[in-house]
Amino acid sequence: MNSVNLRELERVEVTVLVDNYTDLLLIQSTPVVKRPAFPPPNAFLAEHGFSCLIKTVDVEEHLFLMDVGISGICLLHNADLLRIDLGKVEALILSHGHFDHCWALREILPKLPKGIPIVLHPDAFLPRRINFPALKIQFPLPSPDENMLRDAGVEIRKIREDSILASSRVLVLGEIDRITEFETGMAGAEAEINGQWVKDPFSDDRGVALKIKNKGLVVISGCSHAGIINTVKHAQKATGTPGVHAVLGGFHLTGPMMEPVIGPTIGEMKKIGPDHIIPTHCTGWRAINQFAKEMPEQFILNTVGTTYIFE
Repeated sequence: MNSVNLRELERVEVTVLVDNYTDLLLIQSTPVVKRPAFPPPNAFLAEHGFSCLIKTVDVEEHLFLMDVGISGICLLHNADLLRIDLGKVEALILSHGHFDHCWALREILPKLPKGIPIVLHPDAFLPRRINFPALKIQFPLPSPDENMLRDAGVEIRKIREDSILASSRVLVLGEIDRITEFETGMAGAEAEINGQWVKDPFSDDRGVALKIKNKGLVVISGCSHAGIINTVKHAQKATGTPGVHAVLGGFHLTGPMMEPVIGPTIGEMKKIGPDHIIPTHCTGWRAINQFAKEMPEQFILNTVGTTYIFE
């Protein structure tokens, strides 16, 4: 892997527009955490999904949208409440092809500039399902509709490798190297590849990395099916930057089957030593609480509508 010369930024703002958790009473802000407070009956909406707006600031500003959640209701309502102009978004980044990150595309695309590029892995369009034969459980996991994207006039950029946006300001990670022993994917998840249903390799799972001047990397994940530790280490290797300022996003540690992975994940995250750790979406209640307990100085509880300021 060749190192990417990622531009150092003066400031990055990440606003969480879709997440599983909302709390109207958590309004205390810090220089890093901006929690907006609105008088009732105004309220942010939450759903099982993820989306965030990424704003980069140096000599110029750029705006990117990562994922869109399920319904569109949540994202559009929260963006409107925050008075965010989605018409200024320059590119849409899709972390992977699961419905809770892409299913609102039909509702969101009309609000974005015509012809906007969407950056994704080609495997994001694979047919997918959950399958537990012993439990007689099987149901499909809807993938993004490629024909709908074409009809909407979107520029579809299918990219397997690491790629950059906005003149090296934003790194969209390519296929994540699997180097840990404990991050083994999602039980029961299958994908149809070459006409055969196989254990889903989640080759399309990726994250985003940005570099803050004198602080290190900000790594943003969607669901971390490749593993949040694998994702961060990939970003470090791809950029040649060992320092990590913040890790934000879904870590996919929720549910009984993932509980054995919580301890090793936190152990490795402590070694990485980010200044801020912000688990969202599919991280799960037990894992979020464990991060809060074991990394209290770095941990931040996310609520939808929050903006994180890294500078």
